Amino acid sequence: MELLERGIMHLPLRVPQVEIKIKGFMETSFVDWSGKVVSVLFLPGCNFRCPFCHNHSLVLNPEAYDDIPFGHILDRLAKLKGWVDGVCITGGEPTIHPHLNFLIKEIKDLGLLVKLDTNGSRPYVLRSLVEEDLVDFVAMDIKAPLDEVNYTRASGVPVDLEKITESISFLKKGQVAYQFRITAVPALHREEDLLKLARQLRRCSSLTLQNFDPHDPLDESLKEIPPYPDEWIREMGEKINSILNQGS
Repeated sequence: MELLERGIMHLPLRVPQVEIKIKGFMETSFVDWSGKVVSVLFLPGCNFRCPFCHNHSLVLNPEAYDDIPFGHILDRLAKLKGWVDGVCITGGEPTIHPHLNFLIKEIKDLGLLVKLDTNGSRPYVLRSLVEEDLVDFVAMDIKAPLDEVNYTRASGVPVDLEKITESISFLKKGQVAYQFRITAVPALHREEDLLKLARQLRRCSSLTLQNFDPHDPLDESLKEIPPYPDEWIREMGEKINSILNQGS
């Protein structure tokens, strides 16, 4: 009664009825969604083993991280509304989690935008989320030119390339805002590989070239390989954009 008289009311945490594993929660980020301030959720596990992965402990050893109660996260997001524009859901690979749609619905119910980071290996999940209007932006990481040998090397596991190309084709239809990304690793990607991928992705909205970080990759041998110079990345980005803008 005293709290109500003072105009203060503490609402109970929202407690989801399904188990959702969340291993990391960043309340504010200025770099995960261009032009927006977002919170970031990190989901564990992945169906790829990319040798250059920098989140490999979250993939290989998720039990080393405490679970963050989703009810607590929802409570914090409600308080952050008005400061953050939305939430970026990343990993790991979010689409391997069976309750992903429930998690996103709870976030959308707060009136927040949702960005999904994905490797595109589960196109049926991606399509379902878009058609249910659960995501506002998709960032798909493409690992290599679209051929079995290169893609397997860059993903660290055999990959069903048809599913990757299905996700690419779906996003290119424009039902949701999207971005394709590739991390340029000198041991895996030569200039001709990146230009080949650009030709394969012609008429897409964008292909963002990210530079490899040798600090803590899954494959420790890559620590000895220096990344491409920033100037090389910039020039390659210009060449890629030139190809993308040529159309078919």
